Amino acid sequence: MNVDWSVFTPWSALAGGLLIGAAAGGLWLLMGRIAGISGILGGLLTPVPGDRRWRLAFLAGLLLSPWLYLAVAGPAPVRVSASLPVLILAGLLVGYGTRLGSGCTSGHGVCGLSRWSLRSLVATVLFMGAGFATVYVTRHLLGAA
Repeated sequence: MNVDWSVFTPWSALAGGLLIGAAAGGLWLLMGRIAGISGILGGLLTPVPGDRRWRLAFLAGLLLSPWLYLAVAGPAPVRVSASLPVLILAGLLVGYGTRLGSGCTSGHGVCGLSRWSLRSLVATVLFMGAGFATVYVTRHLLGAA
């Protein structure tokens, strides 16, 4: 494995991590809610009175933030090497895994680990392990790029 140091961006990664942490911590401290995206989105499908507005605002922030980045920093180089059917299948598998694991990477990996949740630790180890195994199989055993 080689790192392309010309595109290594530790400062933007640090800023992104700080923003994610601030959003998750702020939601927890101000509203007592966990910033798990699948749970926030799922809560819109089974609405609770008085619960809809903050969920919509959080999701709107997620959808608008790339446009804000584009306005400030310009377009980011994007390279997608998968076909549309593969991307759709991948999205469905992620959704299924989120449901199966009772949460997503943001719920378990960011919020659950910061709360010392053993369940979130197990979930995070499992989905990270599955990701590592998938990359190993596709890149080294199947020879895909």
